[in-house]
Amino acid sequence: MRSCHFMFILGILLCGAVCCGQVYGPADRDNPGDEMIQSYLAHRTEEIELRFMQEIESLEKWQRAREQYKEEYLYMLGLWPMPERTPLCAKITGSLEGDGYVVDMLHYQSVPRLYVTGNLYRPSAVPAGKRLPAVLYVCGHSHRGRDGNKTAYQSHGIWYARHGYICLVLDTLQLGEIGAIHHGTYREGRWWWHSRGYTSAGVECLNGMRGIDYLVSRPDVDPERIAVTGISGGGASTFWIAAADERIKAAVPVSGMADLMSYIPNRVINGHCDCMFLYNTFQWPWTRIAAMVAPRALLFVNSDADPIFPMDANERVINRLERLYSLYGAGDLVDAVVSIGGHSYRQDIRQAAYRFINTHLKDDPQIVLDSEVDLVTGSGSNRRHPIDPQRLRVFPQDSDLPEDELNTTIDEYFVPMARVESPGQGEYASWKQSLLSELRRVVFRSLPERIAAAQLVDGTQSGEARLESEPGIEIILRSAGGVEVDADVKRIVLVVEWSNAAEEDAGWSRELLEQGDRVYVCTPRGTGGLRWTRKNPPNYVERSHVLLGQTADTGRVRDVAAAARYLAGKYKMQTPVYVAGNGAAGVVAAYAALLEPEEIAGVIAEQPPVSHMEPNAPQFLNILRVCDVPDTLGMLAPRALMVKGVKRDLLARTSAAYMAAGSIESLSIRED
Repeated sequence: MRSCHFMFILGILLCGAVCCGQVYGPADRDNPGDEMIQSYLAHRTEEIELRFMQEIESLEKWQRAREQYKEEYLYMLGLWPMPERTPLCAKITGSLEGDGYVVDMLHYQSVPRLYVTGNLYRPSAVPAGKRLPAVLYVCGHSHRGRDGNKTAYQSHGIWYARHGYICLVLDTLQLGEIGAIHHGTYREGRWWWHSRGYTSAGVECLNGMRGIDYLVSRPDVDPERIAVTGISGGGASTFWIAAADERIKAAVPVSGMADLMSYIPNRVINGHCDCMFLYNTFQWPWTRIAAMVAPRALLFVNSDADPIFPMDANERVINRLERLYSLYGAGDLVDAVVSIGGHSYRQDIRQAAYRFINTHLKDDPQIVLDSEVDLVTGSGSNRRHPIDPQRLRVFPQDSDLPEDELNTTIDEYFVPMARVESPGQGEYASWKQSLLSELRRVVFRSLPERIAAAQLVDGTQSGEARLESEPGIEIILRSAGGVEVDADVKRIVLVVEWSNAAEEDAGWSRELLEQGDRVYVCTPRGTGGLRWTRKNPPNYVERSHVLLGQTADTGRVRDVAAAARYLAGKYKMQTPVYVAGNGAAGVVAAYAALLEPEEIAGVIAEQPPVSHMEPNAPQFLNILRVCDVPDTLGMLAPRALMVKGVKRDLLARTSAAYMAAGSIESLSIRED
């Protein structure tokens, strides 16, 4: 065990030293908004990560918050409230016998029709009535095609079975026998995952927890002695499962966690798919995830030259964990191993993992001398396996694959969408308050209760000004015509730019304007002359935002609200300010109005998407777990709302809300 005091001090010194960390590729500098947004993300990351040491000032402080943390944690995985523990419908489809072990090919359903395929390794002979310790082995990103990635890790299952364990090796969602998707926002453009609050990490966590359900249901498993381990994606899943399920007595994540300082300012997020991350709704310092395992036994394993789990992050995480474990008086239950080399297993890693699990599940701390037996070796066509991978298939033939599987579409079902009932007469105020409260709790938590007016940074004679909407973010505000004499201005119309041409964004709304309007165009972050680089994959900026508890569109809502307040101040609140936009911009305008009810008098939206599931819709974390676009528009009552280019029946809930508010005359829906 290293000196805890030394590592604690080292971690403090490293926390703010972004420049000293190991970066993952060069920073984007191809577009005008790149440097601004990257600096902003880095600053927000530092603010969040610094909180952890404050949280563990005392054990009492940590313990008081821990129950709330558990609920927040599960919510951020899409698992709160927890899905019903439905029957597993476990089935063994075949078995084979090896030298000192037996392998069962099995599957179970973690929720109905979500099939989990795995191989169960067990000793050849187990005395009747004897209960053995068990290991849940969760796999990393090893591509094995139709055989499933479980076959790449068979040597671990064999070792555990030969040493008196029951070991369940699970396929992952994407790389299992029924291939689904991990990379929804990394490369597949499924941005509605953010709005649904769906992350493939949540599926991997639930599949593992249900795997434990299966293990403890077996008469040969001791439910008091269960461990979880895995490398890379399996290392991350080890954290997900151990933090969520206290039946885990020992956890050995191998190369499975960095921290926000590494993922965001140093761009290590670009080396990871979506299963490596939860959506950080509650703005957690990342080490808090690992801390949820405390004070149970935890071995934190990494490699010194791993590009996607760098050593600077490794040192920060382990020193914080050692500090927390020391508060529990359990410093002997947490340790770290650093191997020399890149991102892979080596002998010292296997020996350390086996020995740690032996120590805490069998009270056997002896050095492991036989870790290098029956390894999978070679690569490509030269790869050699102890067991032919096809023999480990749970579904031997393609025709055996279940036709009713939800694996390939589980992202559409895993996190339920909210079903909002329209308010009745006299119910509007409480209906709106309930929805708005939940929106602020889990969707717009990163925004202040009251969005401050933008501050003038620089103005020009051409009518274009730069405003600061929040520290580190500048937006552009441009006068776009209309009434020129202040005395004649009846309305200020703030048009939200969404393309790269401000003239186009201002032009669409001309027929919706009224005599006496003065028009301004707001260019929020990431659009027009403030656009940042977007590469698919890895979609760095958009994915980094969700690790900070927001989305890029959340920031744009703030920009629009701040610009509206700036204009309200400029005109001394004597002239009503309306916000307007075409397509997605119209929805962003509506949310800005919802969150800024005092200075925004009305909304004009042309052809807005009517659901956040639509591909052109703005995305906000968890929004579809609370409400959808028609409900949001309904919450604008009694203020003026004009919607053009949408069929009236698609906005029935909007109309019902305005009717319940007694302000149906303030709503105008034009289908043409």
